[in-house]
Amino acid sequence: LGRTTSKEQYAFLYDTGRIELDEQSVYTVSDPEDLLHREPLVAGFRVRGPPPERAFAFRLVNIHTDPDETDQELDALDDVFTAVKQLDGEDDVILLGDLNVDEYHLGELGQLPGIAWVVSGVTTNTRGTKSYDNLVYHRESTAEYTGRWGVMDLASEFGLTRDEALDVSDHLPVWAEFRVLEAGPAGPVAARPATAPR
Repeated sequence: LGRTTSKEQYAFLYDTGRIELDEQSVYTVSDPEDLLHREPLVAGFRVRGPPPERAFAFRLVNIHTDPDETDQELDALDDVFTAVKQLDGEDDVILLGDLNVDEYHLGELGQLPGIAWVVSGVTTNTRGTKSYDNLVYHRESTAEYTGRWGVMDLASEFGLTRDEALDVSDHLPVWAEFRVLEAGPAGPVAARPATAPR
């Protein structure tokens, strides 16, 4: 995806033993007005194990905003977030990726009623200077979020130098923990150890 010669691909990596993909829910968001440099990829997932009607089901919206167009793109992403929720009929929508802004500069996306973000007050780039990456969700709809989250420091996690970590990526993985049952008090689906850096 991308409107210039610089193209990118989105992907979702997940544990097929714990999460299942709703293959009919995978699509790239239509952007006829060309408001987004790279249109978001949407996919629906559900936790394996609990009865399907009780298992946490959710939509992920993967986005990488263009650093030169973040204001315009974040103002368009509020419409994307709302449209995915309405069109797919899924109340648990999590927009995630490289937003190229911190949690205080989410534009119209950050002004949606009830909107919340996971990563706050920490840097997410490998150099430790900026906060670009986040997970954005609706606080009331996605009550499955446990409040646990973190940023994985690749250098300390794998014993790398900063240059070696930069060879992997100039961004650090961010994570959040969600319950396995729809708004229920169950164990985590995706979690890092309690000692994970925040």
